[in-house]
Amino acid sequence: MQYKKIIAGITLALLLGQLSACSSLGVKPWERDIMAKEEMALNSAPLDNRLDDHIYFSKEGSSGGRSFAGGGCGCN
Repeated sequence: MQYKKIIAGITLALLLGQLSACSSLGVKPWERDIMAKEEMALNSAPLDNRLDDHIYFSKEGSSGGRSFAGGGCGCN
């Protein structure tokens, strides 16, 4: 009888833990100043990335993004 109460309590605690696991997703308004800093950007070195893109697309002979396969040379 005592084990049933313990198992029920553990099950309830696990269920409540699972339900509250996604409650803290997203950026809070008071955290936006930290996320807006330059070093937090996905593209922290825009000039370097532009130069890399220029070299990449010049060698491939194509444009449109990095996710496309193949290029202007005829090889895939």
